[in-house]
Amino acid sequence: MTDQTRRAEQFRGLHVAGKPLVLFNIWDAGSAKAVATAGAKAIATGSWSVANANGFTDGEHIPFALMIDNLRRIVAATDLPVTIDLESGYGDTSEAVVESIRLAIKAGAVGCNLEDSFPANGRLRETVDQADRIRRARQTADAANIRFFINARTDVFFQRAAEQHNGAMVVEATERARAYADAGADGLFAPGLSDITLIARLAEALPLPLNIMVGDTTPPVRALAQHGVARVSHGPRPYLMAMKALEDGARAASA
Repeated sequence: MTDQTRRAEQFRGLHVAGKPLVLFNIWDAGSAKAVATAGAKAIATGSWSVANANGFTDGEHIPFALMIDNLRRIVAATDLPVTIDLESGYGDTSEAVVESIRLAIKAGAVGCNLEDSFPANGRLRETVDQADRIRRARQTADAANIRFFINARTDVFFQRAAEQHNGAMVVEATERARAYADAGADGLFAPGLSDITLIARLAEALPLPLNIMVGDTTPPVRALAQHGVARVSHGPRPYLMAMKALEDGARAASA
């Protein structure tokens, strides 16, 4: 068993409903080392943070080659499993997604986020189209002989403001999750959802481990665990926290 296949198995085993894997998302090798030193069980990049740290905006604007080179340095900096946020797969076609997955695996990743919206406008892809992209990604990972964790992100809850989230959106997310699971996805990421009642309904209905992202109104991890969540991501918040501390320190030094 290679180090990468071992880490892939290790990462997969960390997704337990009721005992969620907490990911404090990073953006480069230095932040990966800091989070690993703090006792993290795995390392996860955040696309927003990686893009902004390199002078780009989110939405697949950072050159893919640069992102993969950054991933390679992160993997080399830690013994922990590393999962990469691939946004929408960097390409309109399934073939482009295949190449993105292939290069991420070659760089050492053991998993990825793959979202079901168009990066240009946030509009949702048709379920059947996204399922095909996931299926091709699964085939690529299997061909590499690694149990690569495909965290299928659905942007259903980004289509409306949080106060407008309802049971019908949970049903839509569940239907998408079932199609994604059939295509080979390993988890469902539902950023934007913060209502604990809806989170519990979604976790119970899903055929996959549920990933929730921390926001200003997200319940604490303990409450998420009690309602069946298996993974908690912090998204861009760690980067924003670090940049605020840097700004404050620079301001104090100049005073």
